[in-house]
Amino acid sequence: MKLTLYTDYSLRVLMYLGMRDEEKIQIDEIAGYYNISRNHLTKVVHHLAKLGYIKTVRGRGGGIMLNYRPEAVNIGEVVRQTEDNFHMAECFSEGNECVLTPVCGLRFVLNDALKAYLEVLDKYTLQDIIPKAIPR
Repeated sequence: MKLTLYTDYSLRVLMYLGMRDEEKIQIDEIAGYYNISRNHLTKVVHHLAKLGYIKTVRGRGGGIMLNYRPEAVNIGEVVRQTEDNFHMAECFSEGNECVLTPVCGLRFVLNDALKAYLEVLDKYTLQDIIPKAIPR
């Protein structure tokens, strides 16, 4: 399974904020560090704020920061909330038109694999994945 860029960027934002502890960070700083479009990052930050993972402070001296300690942010939960779907094959989609679905066992194998994938992600927190070096 491959994560979408949206989820990748979401995790990168959270990791960056986790490295910078309780500092207020500008979106431009994160965009520059990862060489990511500011526009894309703005959408990601807005969504992470709506989900409650980050706080946003407007105005002079404003910025973004984590809303929770890194050890309280579960990676599996973040991935579930930022991925648009987990359709690993045609048979996972609502509009499934695969003629093999009634007799195919692949769907069950892929479903088990997806569950295992998410269970592994559930074992980790943001604290476990943030780099130890602080970007400046």
